[in-house]
Amino acid sequence: MMIPRVSTAACWMLLCTTLCLDAQANNAGLAQPLAVGSKAINFELPIVGSNDYIELKEAYQQGPVVVVVLRGYPGYQCPLCSHQVSSIINRAKAISAAAARVILVYPGDDPKLSRHAQSFLGSRRLPDPIVLVRDDAMAMVTQWGLRWHSPRETAYPATYVIDKNGRVAWSKVSSSHADRSTTEEIMKALRKL
Repeated sequence: MMIPRVSTAACWMLLCTTLCLDAQANNAGLAQPLAVGSKAINFELPIVGSNDYIELKEAYQQGPVVVVVLRGYPGYQCPLCSHQVSSIINRAKAISAAAARVILVYPGDDPKLSRHAQSFLGSRRLPDPIVLVRDDAMAMVTQWGLRWHSPRETAYPATYVIDKNGRVAWSKVSSSHADRSTTEEIMKALRKL
């Protein structure tokens, strides 16, 4: 019987692929991201620049809610997050016609997260219905299956459209820093409600 010869490069590639898949399975953590049709897990998070909190359940009882999970502060301000938020701000009026609230979640475990979140906001004023909240202990991103367990990472960028019954109507979770939801994708999902 002839045994096929496998090159060293092919063996390394197989080993690396196996290790990467194993790391992704471990990195996925304890929970998987919320699926379309599932009930959104409630949270109550502090609003950046305020002493107030926002509760998801209270928000979606007023109408559809868009939840955008940013990378927060993984050691620097993420330029892709800034671009995504600017795009949402530019379409705030159109979004407000279809959504009761847009909640931008800024996660992190840095003791100075409040200051970093304020710095991320900068001089931007968030128009209605947009609000920026902090997930200081990353409890929300962990419960929603979005915790990114790698050095200098916090959460996978993700967007959810939650209907008035608290169900996930649409979602997009990125497995990288890029490939985030666009404002047009959000608008399209809201129009389907």
